[in-house]
Amino acid sequence: MREKDRNALPDVETGAAAEMDEVMRKFDRESATRVWEGTPKRVVSVITALFSLYCIWSTLWSTADLPIRLSAFLGLIIIMGYLNYPVHKGHVTPNAMPWYDVALMVLGAGSFFYYCLNYKGLVMVITSAAKIDPWGESAVDGAWLYIVLGIVGILCLAELCRRCVGLPILFVVGALMIYTFASGQSLARVIYTLFYGTSGVMATPIQVCAKFIAVFIIFGSFLERTGISSFFIDLANCAAGSSSGGPAKVAVISSALCGMVSGSSVGNTVTTGSVTIPMMKKTGYKGEFAAAVEAAASTGGQIMPPIMGAAAFLMAEYMDTTYATVALKAILPALLYFTGIFLSVHLEAKRLGLQGIPRDQLPKFRLLIRSIYLLLPLVVLVWLVSTGARTLQFSAAIAIVLAILVSLPHIFQNSRAQHGEGFAVHAAKEVSAMIASSLEAGGRGCITVAVACSMAGMVAGCITVTGLASKLVSAVVNISRMIPNEALALFIALFLTMLCCIVLGMGVPTTANYCIMASTCAPILITLGIGKIPAHFFVFYFGIVADITPPVALAAYAGSAIAKSNPMKTGVNATKLAIAAFIVPYIFAFNPAMLLVDTGPVDVVVIVVSSLVGLFGIAAALNGTLFRRINPLFRVLLAVGGLSMMFPGMASDVIGLVLVLGVVAMLKMGAQKAAA
Repeated sequence: MREKDRNALPDVETGAAAEMDEVMRKFDRESATRVWEGTPKRVVSVITALFSLYCIWSTLWSTADLPIRLSAFLGLIIIMGYLNYPVHKGHVTPNAMPWYDVALMVLGAGSFFYYCLNYKGLVMVITSAAKIDPWGESAVDGAWLYIVLGIVGILCLAELCRRCVGLPILFVVGALMIYTFASGQSLARVIYTLFYGTSGVMATPIQVCAKFIAVFIIFGSFLERTGISSFFIDLANCAAGSSSGGPAKVAVISSALCGMVSGSSVGNTVTTGSVTIPMMKKTGYKGEFAAAVEAAASTGGQIMPPIMGAAAFLMAEYMDTTYATVALKAILPALLYFTGIFLSVHLEAKRLGLQGIPRDQLPKFRLLIRSIYLLLPLVVLVWLVSTGARTLQFSAAIAIVLAILVSLPHIFQNSRAQHGEGFAVHAAKEVSAMIASSLEAGGRGCITVAVACSMAGMVAGCITVTGLASKLVSAVVNISRMIPNEALALFIALFLTMLCCIVLGMGVPTTANYCIMASTCAPILITLGIGKIPAHFFVFYFGIVADITPPVALAAYAGSAIAKSNPMKTGVNATKLAIAAFIVPYIFAFNPAMLLVDTGPVDVVVIVVSSLVGLFGIAAALNGTLFRRINPLFRVLLAVGGLSMMFPGMASDVIGLVLVLGVVAMLKMGAQKAAA
């Protein structure tokens, strides 16, 4: 945002940088990093930036065998992780790295580097779990060493996961490990599967991470430094700032756009919320509502096409389809999600009688449009990937170059204003510093996602080696068969899967979150007869909403810390605002027409219109005010009518339309009589 435009906005307290940093350290483990200063800081920054360059080189040009590249990647991740993340969040002593952290870093990285450097020989020797079983007759020389290396590598990764991701996913891995050993699996078989095979830490999640996600994270860090977040916020102000309750609508739009790129619900809540939450409170919204709006919108950014927090590319890989197909099918559910929040915000503003921001205090669109070139990297990326003109990783690399280019005008303009004729040298230094900081931030951003993906691989490995997947499917099917009504049985199966997704998704980054859901929950739904695409979208949605679902609603709690509101009330409000995310997945599970599966243009129009009317009814029922206070009976009728409208089908649409329009008409007439 230009300085003169920024000064034109209402004078709001956006929160001190130190306070925002504290919120991030408390609720976002990715931000609870070790404190480096002076020369050590420069050294760590250079190492992290070089790691980003290695990731780009590896994914574009390396021809080494996949296990070699993955083991090297994980070894470097362990080094980066222990350099950046202390043993606990309160460890903020500058330039302090205890001996045990150094030991864990060396031992963990050494385990993977040993595998990397000796892969050619190991692949000829370790042909089965029996070969590394020290107590077996087929054990090779050094079996004990191979067992110890596997144990050390896995434990060091698990400890790093505790530091940068959190405990929920570790509890899942721990429970599965206990089950694995309890089911009779030997230590050698477990280590062989989880460490040396491609069904554990080096399974599909980390393969996709090293090949695609890492370079997209690096692209995201470059994109953030172009100023696109400020552009999105200004654009949202132009579009909705002057309407009733404008700041909340600005928060919905800007958080959707920024969250789409960031890939972190908590990070986006704090970044954009530091601006939008104080503005909403000043307008008249309660702290609990303001924080909930920001949290719900930031979380929804992860399901916002075309980027979807980089999950869209993963989904294409898992579903064996094209990226363009995934992005297209995600449009309607995302539209309904944000429309639901927007309607709730508007109704709340009307209930409270709130006004918008005066137009003369908003950024001018004719000035803002001059920065439209900032969208070029995103547009080109989507075009390249959608048309299949280039591979995913090569498209991201091109987008990185474009992100650097679009940042140049602003850097050169500022440099000329500050330094006059000698601005070129200073501008070159600023560009170099921007590139270095982007590479550093991108490398650091890869750590959490890579570690979470390795844990997701362990989850999949334990399920595979024990045959737990088939047992889970059988259990769900048996429960369903106990219920005579087929639709009710499927609903209960979906409900149980939803609970599983919310628990497994607690505190896990978007991309790793989806990897876990795709490995554990999606196969259950597919076995029950739900199509592959609806099944994957279902588990993805409920994995994401874990960030706003109490009791572990990290995005909502981060927003409440900024708003200084009650965390639990904020979480409840966020859940109410995001009600569409809890309804829509059930609808496309029963009828995938909402995902544009086996449907035509006319059907799509009908679905959009009926769903929007249905969302209005549900939003009004939850808010409790429309023209006047709504009595309990009418609220129930609005909710029933809204749900009927959202469920595809002519009969349900007619019933829902009659209920919603009938109640709205009676409320309108009642309000007119009261005013007469």
